[in-house]
Amino acid sequence: MQKGIRNVLMLASLPLAISLAFAAPAEKAAAPAASAAPAAGPTLSAEDKAAAGKTYFERCAGCHGMLRKGATGKNLEPANTAKLGTSRLEKIMSYGTEGGMPNFDDILSKKEIANMAAYLQMPADVPPEWGMKDMKASWKLHVPVAQRPTKQMNNVNLKNVFAVTLRDSGEVALIDGDTKQIWGIVKTGYAVHISRVSASGRYVHVIGRDGRYDLIDMWYEKPTIVATMKAGYEARSVDTSKYKGFEDKYAVVGSYWPPQYAILDGETLEPLKLISTRGVTVDGEYHPEPRVASIVSSHDKPEWVINIKETGMIKLVDYSDINNLKEVTVNSAKFLHDGGWDASKRYFLVAANASNKVAVVDTKEGKLAALVDTAKIPHPGRGANFNHPKYGPVWATSHLGADVISIIGTDPAKNPQHAWKVVQEVKNHGANSLFVKTHPKSKNLWADAPLNPDPKLAGSVTVYNIDDLGNPDPKPQVLDLAAAANLGKTKGIQRVVHGEYNEKGDEVWFSVWTGNKTEPSAIVVVDDKTRTVKNVIKDPRLVTPTGKFNVYNTQRDIY
Repeated sequence: MQKGIRNVLMLASLPLAISLAFAAPAEKAAAPAASAAPAAGPTLSAEDKAAAGKTYFERCAGCHGMLRKGATGKNLEPANTAKLGTSRLEKIMSYGTEGGMPNFDDILSKKEIANMAAYLQMPADVPPEWGMKDMKASWKLHVPVAQRPTKQMNNVNLKNVFAVTLRDSGEVALIDGDTKQIWGIVKTGYAVHISRVSASGRYVHVIGRDGRYDLIDMWYEKPTIVATMKAGYEARSVDTSKYKGFEDKYAVVGSYWPPQYAILDGETLEPLKLISTRGVTVDGEYHPEPRVASIVSSHDKPEWVINIKETGMIKLVDYSDINNLKEVTVNSAKFLHDGGWDASKRYFLVAANASNKVAVVDTKEGKLAALVDTAKIPHPGRGANFNHPKYGPVWATSHLGADVISIIGTDPAKNPQHAWKVVQEVKNHGANSLFVKTHPKSKNLWADAPLNPDPKLAGSVTVYNIDDLGNPDPKPQVLDLAAAANLGKTKGIQRVVHGEYNEKGDEVWFSVWTGNKTEPSAIVVVDDKTRTVKNVIKDPRLVTPTGKFNVYNTQRDIY
């Protein structure tokens, strides 16, 4: 029976299988003799419950957790949702909240929202485990290393290729940044969260939210998947070994469910070692779902920085001897999410976004350097490094829950008076931002606000001249890039998301995402110097583009 269930779960309808097969059983208890039976909660047909479970997995679990215990988003267990009631839940989902919850009235139908309101008042579905045997059974080596090309078989400038997530089609588009043409599209897992590039620059590693992990070889005439495996039922992060002597040797993948990370062969994805992240939080309380939120790879030592969301603990994992794996655990704050290196690549800064803090880890010393208080729900992506005209080297984050960009000093050696403090806050054009972006060759600092319920704000970006940040009241420019894309009228809000620079640092690319795979989307390419639109990439194959990862910048952690 268990083997049969696992086979079902390997299908693309994974969330449907979870909803149907793994609903938490109700506990039987005798009612007090003198009490009336409690009122029955909302119910759904098996079909509607399965569909709501699939939607929850795809749209909600990332913030609220597979078990609905909350993280960036609120705890959605029945004890809390029943207090809100069906009508209030429907309104929250339809219109969003000021705390960073996006509106879904343009993505889900009224029936889907009503069913989700009922689903959230029912016991959470609990998926099964996914261990080493399951990983190895899922692993497919499509092309052994010895049978792959021994040299690049195309004329594409691989350094300027963009790996673009096509969220709702379960694909990644490889776009030639020089010609602005789609070089190839590969079928991947659902809603690839990130793409990471091997130390050699040859391979692109992509992880879908459904746990499917694909290895793309760019030396072929067209980009080709040479290996794949399934890391779990839900996942977000991968990275590779980048330290000298370990180039392309290992890869690491972190799962949301089950809560764990796995070390793999970097050229074949063969699973080698599995480590659970279950345990106590920084508060000393046990948590059953401490998810792996983000991973970065050190360039200065054989080490990964692995962030455990619910526990607030940061793992510094030494991969020099995986048979005798060494971890240094750094306590920070809940709930850890995304982050990136400072310009020196000694310090790692990560948003503990539900605590409204940014944690700073000194990876040279292997300890916490600071916890920096910020505005509500910082969400930096990798963040943005630049030299501030007044405060020296800094790193910036925007926020889901506030319409500001926070700028943090990062130079304790030469500017100790500014280090690990918010030295400046400047206005973003709206709250509900996901990413800030700049480049060492740029004088611009960009920020989006794609989850804002106001279509005008969601479709625009803020850009500051970095040199102006030294003035008492710097003024940004706000660009309506959704209008520039000229997609016409769409049912979904045209949300502009995730700026990414090209190899030269003279262009910045933004996705115009409608959130509906039946409607047109686009990528807008902006000249970084003039802030004018250079190109609008439109193609029927560009289905809901979101994240874009330039090979050169991603390989070298340039942001």
